[in-house]
Amino acid sequence: MAQAVDRSKNLPSDPRNRETVRPAGRDPQDGNLETPVNSSPLVKWFIGNLPAYRPGLTPFRRGLEVGMAHGYLLFGPFAKLGPLRDAPNANLAGLLGSIGLVVILTACLSLYSNSNPASALPSVTVSKPPVDAFNSKESWNNFASAFLIGGIGGAVVAYFLTGNLAIFQGLIG
Repeated sequence: MAQAVDRSKNLPSDPRNRETVRPAGRDPQDGNLETPVNSSPLVKWFIGNLPAYRPGLTPFRRGLEVGMAHGYLLFGPFAKLGPLRDAPNANLAGLLGSIGLVVILTACLSLYSNSNPASALPSVTVSKPPVDAFNSKESWNNFASAFLIGGIGGAVVAYFLTGNLAIFQGLIG
């Protein structure tokens, strides 16, 4: 068996000799690798439909969508896994904790926008990044302000749904 493996090393028709990880665009100086994961059509479709890469959105709309998702998802760990998880006001503590983290993240976005970031470069996964999305301090600041609004709104929605869970369960059955 070992001899058969040794003999197959130089055969291009052997599937074991096909490269699965290769330089993007066949240029080894590029520093970007093309793998079966990041070059698959499913991953390209998924990444391309995220708010940061979806064409035709304003920076405000991108920030609003990203902020809503973050605010909504941050509420759960603060409310259900935080130090006040057994307290009667655990949901309120989760709301305040998630809003506090969204405010901190917004401050970080504002600091980043003032660092004059470079525009997005094409990669294996995203061949055409949106050029109008994050090309100036103003667009980054619009993104950050919308992130704050969306993050607080997402946390409030999660708080409302968790607080009124019994009502929604009664409506459904």
